[in-house]
Amino acid sequence: MSDLSIKELGSILNGTYQKGALASDFNIRNVAIDSRTLVDPVVTVFFALAGERHDGHQYVSELYEKGVRCFVVSHFPAEFEEFGQAHFIEVKDTLEALQKLASDVRNHFDFPVLAVTGSNGKTVVKEWLFDLLQDQFRIRRSPRSYNSQVGVPVSIWSMQGEADLGILEAGISKPGEMRKLAGLIRPELGILTNIGDAHQENFSSLEEKLEEKLQLFENARLLVFRADTTWIAQQVAKKFKGVSTRLFSWAIEGQQEADLLFGIEKQGQKTRIGFAWDGIQHQVVIPFCDEASIEDACHCLALILVQGWFSSVLATAFEDLQPIAMRLELKEGINGCILINDFYNSDINSLEIALQFQEQQTSSSRQHKTVVLSDMRQSGFPPDQLYAEINRLLMLNKVSRLIGIGETIGKFRSVFQLPSQFFSSTQELLDKHPDNLFADEAILLKGAREFCFEDLAAILQKKYHQTRLEISLNTLVENLNAFRSQIKPGTKIMIMVKAFSYGSGTVEIARALEYQKVDYLAVAVADEGIELRRAGITVPIIVMNPEAHSFDAMIAYHLEPNVYSVEVFKAFYRAAQSAAVSDYPIHIKLETGMHRLGFSKLEELKHLAEEVGGNDTLRIQSVFSHLAATDESLHDDFTKEQYTRFVDLAEEVVSRQKNPVIRHLLNSAGIERFPEFQMEMVRLGIGLYGVAATSAVSVRPVARWVSTISQIKEVDEGETVGYGRKGEVANPKKVAVVPVGYADGYDRRFSNGGGKMWVNGCVVPVIGNVCMDMTMLDVTDVEVKAGDLVELMGSHIHLTELAAWAGTIPYEILTGISQRVKRIYSQE
Repeated sequence: MSDLSIKELGSILNGTYQKGALASDFNIRNVAIDSRTLVDPVVTVFFALAGERHDGHQYVSELYEKGVRCFVVSHFPAEFEEFGQAHFIEVKDTLEALQKLASDVRNHFDFPVLAVTGSNGKTVVKEWLFDLLQDQFRIRRSPRSYNSQVGVPVSIWSMQGEADLGILEAGISKPGEMRKLAGLIRPELGILTNIGDAHQENFSSLEEKLEEKLQLFENARLLVFRADTTWIAQQVAKKFKGVSTRLFSWAIEGQQEADLLFGIEKQGQKTRIGFAWDGIQHQVVIPFCDEASIEDACHCLALILVQGWFSSVLATAFEDLQPIAMRLELKEGINGCILINDFYNSDINSLEIALQFQEQQTSSSRQHKTVVLSDMRQSGFPPDQLYAEINRLLMLNKVSRLIGIGETIGKFRSVFQLPSQFFSSTQELLDKHPDNLFADEAILLKGAREFCFEDLAAILQKKYHQTRLEISLNTLVENLNAFRSQIKPGTKIMIMVKAFSYGSGTVEIARALEYQKVDYLAVAVADEGIELRRAGITVPIIVMNPEAHSFDAMIAYHLEPNVYSVEVFKAFYRAAQSAAVSDYPIHIKLETGMHRLGFSKLEELKHLAEEVGGNDTLRIQSVFSHLAATDESLHDDFTKEQYTRFVDLAEEVVSRQKNPVIRHLLNSAGIERFPEFQMEMVRLGIGLYGVAATSAVSVRPVARWVSTISQIKEVDEGETVGYGRKGEVANPKKVAVVPVGYADGYDRRFSNGGGKMWVNGCVVPVIGNVCMDMTMLDVTDVEVKAGDLVELMGSHIHLTELAAWAGTIPYEILTGISQRVKRIYSQE
């Protein structure tokens, strides 16, 4: 919401300026670094950042067409005259220019800045401090986890405005990065959360990483840190010896001497934190009992105490802390709606991010966009200016309808230029029967905690049983980028989304991949491809197992067939001629040793290649084969033989075509283990979903499978549990019933201790046989109750571990999860 003239920007960056026809005194309000997240092009400056695999300069033309008129580049476009109205500022390094702009913005902050860094907990500490202090101070903070070399300058730009305190988090992944962030953030206050293994691969030791992180606080007047780990306390003391930075340490009683000692007492799902301050005993209660949450709360409390902000009112606020909704959750709603939950993040910056996510989910569909928005607290701007800006964002994002909740937003109803309804409270809206108010819409729920939007979400969400599969779109993208880092620039990437995207859900995954500009999607059968096309997906799609009866439909939906035999070729050729298409892309499958589908007879292959090359109806888009055993070094010689056969056979096809032909052979394991075989394209499957063949690529499972406990049973000695009386009880046991069974995909091989689940910090075994819709757990030694969350697969029960228990492979586990298990999609 800050304005900067093009002249001022040029002066700050000190670059070479090329003036377009547009007036040079127009104002810039937004900074963009991603062509996909453009909000308001007319008042946006685009920084064309160049990385190892992506170069923002290639999107200049696309952005110009969308209305952007100001660009910061490291070289002028060759076709400069085509951008007659654009202003270009040429700099040596666009990332350094972005950071230089942020540094200038930081110079104008008239409020102190708190910086938070560490291996884990940065975002939670930042958000909890905001929740605890927002009634006391006007706080501006970085959005979500924007803490990188790019995220920090973007955050600083977004934090302009009146405030009493700014909070920024800083993250690094390699040496040399923190010095740059420290020069941008320049914190007066600091919190060091912890030092762990996250991003350790680029550091020789944890000590080296700590030394790097501590550079952030070299000019701070206060640093809060935990002193329980001796080596950290010693290195902090050594680093700041003889300087003016005040070190304030805290520790758990009985573990280490510190400036502040906390007594920890866990009581069920809550924790009491006791401490002495100014000679008086105090305590706060937090609604968590896990170690990470306790540590994060202690960081917040230590800072609040040393800053003199503590009060009895604030002490009670700790009990109202909520799990941080760092993710936008996408769920299936009632009446054909999709529901995007982003409540508990109520500020102008996170609204922009949420609107971008809503656009991502609807850009390829015809759904109208509705935003349910509460009063926005502590924005740092006068209400009239704030709601005018919100109206501008809603209009720019083509939101169809606004539903405002709260007294303040209702007072400014005249500001909004789109169809709007206003209610004083969430309850008033609920009384209007919202199940009749919404149909075939993408609904974004965004509100402050006090408005209890979770009550509205509970009504709008389509009802399923409590077992669900939670899909992290952030992890999906991280895995994609991890594999992209292994392939050469210019190498295309095809993503396998067959079999319901390995159980993760087809349309939602395809939308995320299309947004990430993958080159191809692959499905098993035509029906899967048709579903994607009907959902608006436009990426090229190959059908790996095409059937002759579906050829007409494939052509109608522009799906490209895998042609693996003479019979398939002739049948598809006839269908293409009948449809009067020309230059229609097909893909030729070669047999090189898998002995499944594919051409193996050289004369057949030559004849096909010549026939396609000599007509205008079809075009060979690619030629490919399938490696049989790339994940096992035992078969490496055979893999190399397959590669040699493929190169020879592929040449018979490629040499007979007028057009360039893409060759692709590598699957996920092949990308990792045989980078020399990449050629023009690779195919990514199970690796995208979190299973790697080696440690060379760091990926995580994208899915977490959870349920809840339905009931607790006390079972006496000598009794049995489940069908067939297989669960024999030698001693009295406590048994939890979980509403998931083999009809959900929880394999019957997990019966009688063959499988385990995680609940309340403990891994517990299955007792008795897995039923169709239920499974029983032995929770004798665990404090549990009905309604407690149970993890079947996730961070505590790894996918590969689950597969090993069943004596199978991760593919079968993922694809076997029933579609009756609801999928919930989340994105930071």
